[in-house]
Amino acid sequence: MRFRPANEDSQRAWRTAAEPLPDPVGRQRPPSSDASSGVAPTVDGRSDQDQADSVDDEHLTRTITALEPRLREFILVLAVGGDVELWRPDGDIEVDDGILGEAQAAGLVTEDGTLIESVRNTILTTVAGHRVRAIQRKIVDALVVDGRLLSDRARSLARGGLVDLRIARVLEREGDRLLLVAPDHAAELYEEAIGAGADSRALAARRAQVAWAAGDLDTAGRIVDDHLADDSAPDRGRAIDVGAAVWASRGMLGRSSELYRWHGTEMAATSAAFAAVAMIGAGDRNGAAAMLASAGSSSPTVVSVAASLMAQGVRDSLEGSGVQALPTLIRASDMMTASGAVVPVPESPAALAALVAIQGGDVAVAGSVLEEALERAQGGAAARTRLLLLRGWVAMLEDRVADARAAVAEADAGDGRLTARDELLSRALAVGIARRTDAVAELTGAWRRAHDSILHVAIDLFDLLPVGELVVASARLGESDKVRYQLDEAWNLLERLGSPLLWCVPLHWASVQAAILAGEPRSLAPDAAALVRAGEHSRPAAMMSTAGRAWLDVLAGRVDAAAVDDAARGLATVGLGWDGARLAGHAAARAADRKEMSRLLACARELRRAGLDPSATDTPASDPAQLHGDGSVGRPELSSREREVAQLVLQGKNYREIGETMFISPRTVEHHMERIRHRLAATSRSEMLAQLRVVLGDEDGVL
Repeated sequence: MRFRPANEDSQRAWRTAAEPLPDPVGRQRPPSSDASSGVAPTVDGRSDQDQADSVDDEHLTRTITALEPRLREFILVLAVGGDVELWRPDGDIEVDDGILGEAQAAGLVTEDGTLIESVRNTILTTVAGHRVRAIQRKIVDALVVDGRLLSDRARSLARGGLVDLRIARVLEREGDRLLLVAPDHAAELYEEAIGAGADSRALAARRAQVAWAAGDLDTAGRIVDDHLADDSAPDRGRAIDVGAAVWASRGMLGRSSELYRWHGTEMAATSAAFAAVAMIGAGDRNGAAAMLASAGSSSPTVVSVAASLMAQGVRDSLEGSGVQALPTLIRASDMMTASGAVVPVPESPAALAALVAIQGGDVAVAGSVLEEALERAQGGAAARTRLLLLRGWVAMLEDRVADARAAVAEADAGDGRLTARDELLSRALAVGIARRTDAVAELTGAWRRAHDSILHVAIDLFDLLPVGELVVASARLGESDKVRYQLDEAWNLLERLGSPLLWCVPLHWASVQAAILAGEPRSLAPDAAALVRAGEHSRPAAMMSTAGRAWLDVLAGRVDAAAVDDAARGLATVGLGWDGARLAGHAAARAADRKEMSRLLACARELRRAGLDPSATDTPASDPAQLHGDGSVGRPELSSREREVAQLVLQGKNYREIGETMFISPRTVEHHMERIRHRLAATSRSEMLAQLRVVLGDEDGVL
């Protein structure tokens, strides 16, 4: 027997899944005795349907056995992975359409040449295994001769149980082709390659990579551990990259750094770049420099260019104000997105660019980078959750609370449990949302969950956003001691990196906020002084320093409306619009002059609206559109019911007392107050009460 490769039409036919067709060779099923309840059992315990299937199987077996040998051999070739173009008995007889027509007439083959599945199963059970394997190998021989061993045919043969290294190599090569762009498909190909005889040790690192890409950190970690325990195991560089990415996702970037150090400095440039990112993130600046200096060369692929830019950008973020890092990291993100590759990295380039942008006060830029990365699926499923949460963080900073909540909900609704690192970010984001909406009960619950999460990670450079938020929230709740260790770890890490301004300044600001909330303004002196010094080189630091001084003056009872207005607007220019609105609102509540109070309330409301509505214009607070002739604020529309509730609140009544007066439940009173707070765009209760005094014309209300 000789075979020849299939033509393109037959290959397409074989890639089409078999559809249910009438039973072959005239098989008929007896009708059920009870269509509504299923098939009734018979005396021997088998249903009528089971007996019918048994009779049909026996009938089909007899029918196939009785086929003319030439036709039966043709059916066998189809069953083991061939098609009509591969069938040529004894080499003397030319292929003709007659044999296919006979098979179709017998009800064994569909019109497009596909063998009926029940026929396939039956003939494979009636033919000896060695005969099946022999025909499969002849098919492989025929394909190899013409150089047309296609991956889809290889998969069919491998699934049929054929063990042949030629098939295994084809499957392995196809898996390698798909590894970076379709890791889920690559995983299937590697498993089939191993079944066809490929060396499982040679494929271990690649199998770990596809497990990581699927979010299965436990499987990826186990494969890497076993692989690295074998000194002679191949592809160790890939295993190191995967292992480092797994440790990073688990919130232990220091372990990623140690893994690279253990491997040594002799590695490809791409891996060395990833190692540098991990080492800097863990506080080892010198180790990162040494790794990059001794790295080998890599082919100039898009991925290797992205990796190089990532390392350069992270290093740049440690120098001066760090602003020069952002364009480099944005280019890294662009290149990684363009590659379409799902690469094991300690942190995705889009996340790095967004973090640097947020730290530097360029919140809108961070949002743009994240939108692009998410739209084009940078990093695949492995990176999506973290990018979603960072986009939610941007939404929170821009006062788009609904969008921030949606990001948390979408991340939490994913296929699997969040990684330790992403869980911390998610829960810290929930804390930030609750703090900014002044929802005390929600804040308390979110804080407890976030505190639990932070205990599961070792703080690194890329965790400073959640650390800063939890420092402020813990002070608000009087539990600063519960994050003192993590805050100390953050400062120790930053000191090892040379106290880079880009990363230090936001943490100083968080500490200033925490001191104010804790009622300990004297304790903020070191952080305030650090902001003053940093302000000479960093615009965000200069804005924060000015705002810090204004806040201290307000706390001391000295309200300079112009200074507060400038400070609040300055904060908004570096991505801290909510903080600016809060400063203005607190100052308004303490202003003795009605006109100054009105100006500050207008400032607070404008900054909140700028966040709620990005198209809002920057109308100055002194504009007539914002103030009436007497300096009072343009009044928002409150319903009659809301005005009644507000008046009772200003009289000092609590929710229970208001409910008894108005014959409604305290819960309903709370809902009215929440709507009022939203209408006024107030960031705190004191700011809301101050605004209500103006809106209702009641200067004698009680705070």
